[in-house]
Amino acid sequence: MGLVVQKFGGTSVGTIERIKNTAKRVIAEKKKGNDVVVVVSAMGKTTDQLVSLAKELSPYPSKREMDMLLSTGEQVTISLLSIALAEAGFEAVSLTGWQAGILTENVHSNARILNIDQTNIRHHLIANRIIVVAGFQGVSENNEITTLGRGGSDTTAVALAAALHADKCMIYTDVTGVFTSDPRYIPTARKLGAISYDEMLELSNLGAGVLHSRAVEFAKNYNVPLEVCSSMVNEDGTFIEEEVQVEKSLIVRGVAFEDEITRITVFGLKDKLTNLSGIFTTLANNNINVDIIIQNQTDGENPYLSFTIKHEDLRDTIQLLESKQDELCFDHFEYESGLAKVSIVGSGMISNPGVAAKMFDCLTKNEIQIRMVSTSEIKVSTVLEESYMVRAAQLLHTAFGLDVVEQQV
Repeated sequence: MGLVVQKFGGTSVGTIERIKNTAKRVIAEKKKGNDVVVVVSAMGKTTDQLVSLAKELSPYPSKREMDMLLSTGEQVTISLLSIALAEAGFEAVSLTGWQAGILTENVHSNARILNIDQTNIRHHLIANRIIVVAGFQGVSENNEITTLGRGGSDTTAVALAAALHADKCMIYTDVTGVFTSDPRYIPTARKLGAISYDEMLELSNLGAGVLHSRAVEFAKNYNVPLEVCSSMVNEDGTFIEEEVQVEKSLIVRGVAFEDEITRITVFGLKDKLTNLSGIFTTLANNNINVDIIIQNQTDGENPYLSFTIKHEDLRDTIQLLESKQDELCFDHFEYESGLAKVSIVGSGMISNPGVAAKMFDCLTKNEIQIRMVSTSEIKVSTVLEESYMVRAAQLLHTAFGLDVVEQQV
């Protein structure tokens, strides 16, 4: 007898019929003799609808009240799924994030999990109940309802699997696994049988929506066996593990892309060491994530600094820089929106020089201008105009041999 954590996304529980189908998958796992903990998202487009309602009242609603509002979406799903399981003859109990003991930092809309008090969950497991937990939410040390940000239900599932020492964690989605790129935009993308934690973490950080990066971090740090598979069809998904057998021909394993990127450029830094620390500390203290960073200095002139943020953080970033301009000692700043990030990822890049050159050559030959570049051992990211994003991703997908070959179609 083992312990399995299953996570079902919004599409998988988007209708009553799909909730019934999800209940069948949960029951099938329970019938194998396993204890089962299920994590679910809000039904379908519920979260988007709740956000839309709030925006009808205020263009910038309080993050605290948004957490209170959005947390209700998952509560609907856990109740309905528990009712479906009970109707099928299996004892089930629904738990909100705080009832499941998920303690987070005191940050609204993008909180991190600090600890999981397993007492309540263990009590229900001993009673042989199927436990249905609301994803995406927790409670802070100040007793405030918090949410975990985009993809937070993935994080809930993997964090629970790590805390409970689960035998495996299965992430059910509306796709059949992890693909070499987003198949909705890149029709030639193909499913990977396995991928390493490091590669998946890079892809998630760079815009691949199939798994949230914090979920992958938990899986890697606690060695949680992870499988991404379809809730619609019965077939093997993609296994995410420490070491995988890589196709020798594939130096690059995936192409990720992300829109709504904004570049901020700060000019006239008086003291580059103090300014760098001050700017990024200020942004971090206000929970604004900075991605690509470039510093430039010309002889005889003060250096200037460019970095990228998500467009949703632009308003807060502008307010911070304007209010702290004298303290941070810079002349002025500018921003450019309408940008995107396109990246290639692959552990094979470590031992194969010339990958970045091939990427840049592919883009420039197709007259796609590169605005910024960032690299690591297993990825190269470029910032370019948003209108070129999908075309650039498809060109790179083809250039690095990731397209489905004709006989596989």
